[in-house]
Amino acid sequence: MSKLVRKRALVSGLVQGVNFRSYTRSAARHAGVAGWVRNLPDGRVEVLMEGEAERVETLLAWLYKGSPYGRVDHVEVFAERATGEFTDFAVTYTGGNRW
Repeated sequence: MSKLVRKRALVSGLVQGVNFRSYTRSAARHAGVAGWVRNLPDGRVEVLMEGEAERVETLLAWLYKGSPYGRVDHVEVFAERATGEFTDFAVTYTGGNRW
């Protein structure tokens, strides 16, 4: 098994109000990546992902393309220490609610 990696991405562009979070959740689950996605107050979307390096890179590549109705202008990526705390990928809100 590959080493678990964790990355955080901040996605800018037309990424809110275009089902970006829902499409990201589907792409993450398809890639076999755990974590969450949420809207930020400044109009960006934040994605926290954990999984095998190759799987995380698959989701990152998808983030550069984005949802069919959106437009990705920029993706900022930060490496973090993996914790293994996630078992699924969820849409998260500021209050911590998930669906």
